[in-house]
Amino acid sequence: MPSPLTIAVLGSTGSVGRSTLSLAAAFPEKIKVVALAARGGDPALLESQIRRFRPEAAALSDPGALETLRRNLAGLKRPPELLAGEEGVVRLASRADAEVVVSAVVGAAGLRPTWAALKAGRRVALANKESLVLAGEILMKLAAGRLAPVDSEHSAIFQALGGRLDHPDLCRIILTASGGPFLGRTRGELRHVAPAEALRHPVWAMGPKISIDSATMMNKGLEVIEASRLFGLGYDRIEVVVHPAGLVHSLAGFKDGSLLAQLGPADMRLAIAYALSHPRRWRLLAAGEGDRLAAVAARGRPGDEGGGGGPGAPGPPVTDFSNFLPTALPGSLTFRPPDEETFGCLRLAREAGRTGGTAPAILNGANETAVEAFLAGKLSFLGIAEVVEKTLDKMEVRELGSVDDALEADAEARRIALGLVGGVKN
Repeated sequence: MPSPLTIAVLGSTGSVGRSTLSLAAAFPEKIKVVALAARGGDPALLESQIRRFRPEAAALSDPGALETLRRNLAGLKRPPELLAGEEGVVRLASRADAEVVVSAVVGAAGLRPTWAALKAGRRVALANKESLVLAGEILMKLAAGRLAPVDSEHSAIFQALGGRLDHPDLCRIILTASGGPFLGRTRGELRHVAPAEALRHPVWAMGPKISIDSATMMNKGLEVIEASRLFGLGYDRIEVVVHPAGLVHSLAGFKDGSLLAQLGPADMRLAIAYALSHPRRWRLLAAGEGDRLAAVAARGRPGDEGGGGGPGAPGPPVTDFSNFLPTALPGSLTFRPPDEETFGCLRLAREAGRTGGTAPAILNGANETAVEAFLAGKLSFLGIAEVVEKTLDKMEVRELGSVDDALEADAEARRIALGLVGGVKN
């Protein structure tokens, strides 16, 4: 039997990180966790993950919580090497004992660790789309075939292309969007929606930032930029369609007119598994192995939650095809164009992608700031797009020569967007 794949999980306490660890718990013969990194928001969950998976190293982005974590782990026979702060996460991302780094930190904070992992020669399973949005040109040159997408939409295209990013016959990408919780709403109806409403995604269980991005359709806009970076297509060849059932994760179009679609349940573990195993596929469904996924999730061990990614939302066993096949949902294979007038973030992301340079980094910084303000009750839902657009208008777009250039533009956009929040009256 071959040795298990060794992985480092960045963002281990987030939704994709927990789904990755759910796979590792269900299939220890396939996956060995050697390093974990988390933001400072939930050190108790990181502690439980360390106790469960016994990694060689762990990093916490919040240095203030490190000593508490160290004291709590003092009783372990072999406590991990503990690192702190952004530099600690970057060091962990480039460790030689990890064959694959799962980059699942949310937001611009994931850029430096992703860059460090690629620079160190690691393979990267990328769930942090912001890395490619901010500095995709730089990362793709560095990747040299060592990057695999985890986003369900880009994984669908990746799978349709046989586990490769470059395909001479690819001429079109169709990204599917569920439409989020506000599908069909008018601008007037969205004027006073509360954060709790925007967080109720109808298909996926995700963290708050990605859930709000899905509600505004900024998430799909970022994915358009990501798709262009990953697969080398121009923006005129990347379409978005609204597909409320969430069965078709995206479609690849070829020069002979054929379309290949990838269908599956709303379970991130399948995309994660393919990113780790491609171009082969692990045997997840035979001999009851699919049921092992459901069993691990149902036990609810801290840090091992599965399903779409949210705690307490493990979803059905992936072996139960009746839960997602079109025959079980008559009329489910329907598609419609997105409403870019109501959901202006999609339009803004396309424009920033076409502009290039630091424009996508400006878009991202302004959006992250606006989303935080909305979640804090300081900005209306419609105000998110307005803050992003005004920030793009105020800032000069520069050429992108380095990761630092991207992060500086992102930081400047955050400062400008924060100053705009109070003046937006939507």
